Amino acid sequence: MRPAQGARKSAVLALFGEGPSGPEVLLVERALTLRSHPGQIAFPGGAADPGDVDLVDTALREAYEECGVLRDGVEVLGALPAAHVVVSGFDVTAVVAWWRVPLADTPADPGEVAAVLRVPVADLVDPANRVTARHPTGFRGPAFTVAGHLVWGLTAHLLAAVLDLAGWTTPWDDTREVGIPDRYLRDRRPSTLARDTGGPDAH
Repeated sequence: MRPAQGARKSAVLALFGEGPSGPEVLLVERALTLRSHPGQIAFPGGAADPGDVDLVDTALREAYEECGVLRDGVEVLGALPAAHVVVSGFDVTAVVAWWRVPLADTPADPGEVAAVLRVPVADLVDPANRVTARHPTGFRGPAFTVAGHLVWGLTAHLLAAVLDLAGWTTPWDDTREVGIPDRYLRDRRPSTLARDTGGPDAH
């Protein structure tokens, strides 16, 4: 990940909580109709609005708008250092939070979110589900195979960082590579247009 460069700010919410089989994380499947990163798996999030108090407010607002997550049940734990995404031109901050009381987790805006996924941490740290993703441009980075999807790019980098900080990571074979499926590479926006920033930019 590249460090922040003073670019336009955005935030994503890395929201964890207790599930039936232990800790789990909330992810979204982006709608196929979006111009950028259609169908990809990401944290809920997006660009900061002028009315947001701070980037925590941005992340919580976006999670509500995309997934219906009510902030009353969310305890914010902190944030990772902002990462710069070249493709979108945004500095993205991951706000890490714990879902004390799960309040809503269904797509609130089907124009942006096709599905909401609550993925067990046990599945994410299973070495069988960890791979290195290979982009056609030559980019390589950490990735996760979960629920029939490949989580890659910025989302996978941020997710791996949080799992490391929490002490949940187990050793895995980072030499095992997979190509990124074509369905995740359909980006219909011009390269200079960056409207949607919640998705996992790869570069």
